[in-house]
Amino acid sequence: MSEFTNKIDFAVVFSVKNANPNGDPLNGNRPRETYDGFGEVSDVCLKRKIRNRMIDLGYPVFVQSDEKNVDGIRSLSERASAAPELKEAGKDKEKYAAAACRKWLDVRTFGQVFAFKGSGSDGVSVGVRGPVSIQTAVSVVPIDISSMQITKSVNSEPSEKKSSDTMGMKHRVDFGMYVTYGSINHQLAEKTGFSDEDAEVIKNALITLFENDASSARPEGSMEVCKVIWWRHNSFLGQYSSAKVHRSLKVEKKHDVEIPKSVDDFEITVEEMKDLKVEIYDGV
Repeated sequence: MSEFTNKIDFAVVFSVKNANPNGDPLNGNRPRETYDGFGEVSDVCLKRKIRNRMIDLGYPVFVQSDEKNVDGIRSLSERASAAPELKEAGKDKEKYAAAACRKWLDVRTFGQVFAFKGSGSDGVSVGVRGPVSIQTAVSVVPIDISSMQITKSVNSEPSEKKSSDTMGMKHRVDFGMYVTYGSINHQLAEKTGFSDEDAEVIKNALITLFENDASSARPEGSMEVCKVIWWRHNSFLGQYSSAKVHRSLKVEKKHDVEIPKSVDDFEITVEEMKDLKVEIYDGV
């Protein structure tokens, strides 16, 4: 495996149509939004989707969700205890972290806190900082949220009376264009062993972010990656700050559009920056 050469910045532009991209459990599972009405998708949600794509692509992942569980292990402490590489590292924190980074792609990508007590993991407390950071996705313009009441027509528990009057609510974003930004730090990549090959995996995961991600809240085709912008610097530290690079991406509603209802109602442009290589990909 090669080393990670130069700093990378990236951005993902994606659309949401008649779907709930990320429900807020503190607000009746309504789509997340700011006080100004802009839609949000949390960084944790995006990392979960990237991890799921890693699993789909056949890479070992430490933080597995129940629906994407591939090793039959249901807790992180048990997964750590079952890894012979980590047992061999013992109480040496540096060796433990290095072994975890070698074994699991998501650990050397996003980092991980191994804080387990009890005999199963021998009281491990190890922290790993990952080189890949990703921001909360925010919609370009405020979103409209529609809600509908639903009823349950079957019984969850045995009962003489059919529970057809049990009510619930479903919420969806009518249409929204979201943008998220991220970066890959060279210094942290050196520490975790993150490589150029790993960066390609992240890029492919972003391009196919919503593959195998359908649910009743996110029907197939309701979420689409429109563009992935991939900036590769010509030095370890990068010749521009991430903030300046991210500002070179412009996603704007067209002037003659009052209420955007499709991807075609937006213009996506990337300003050229001297000596900064940019690759632009359409979503799959």
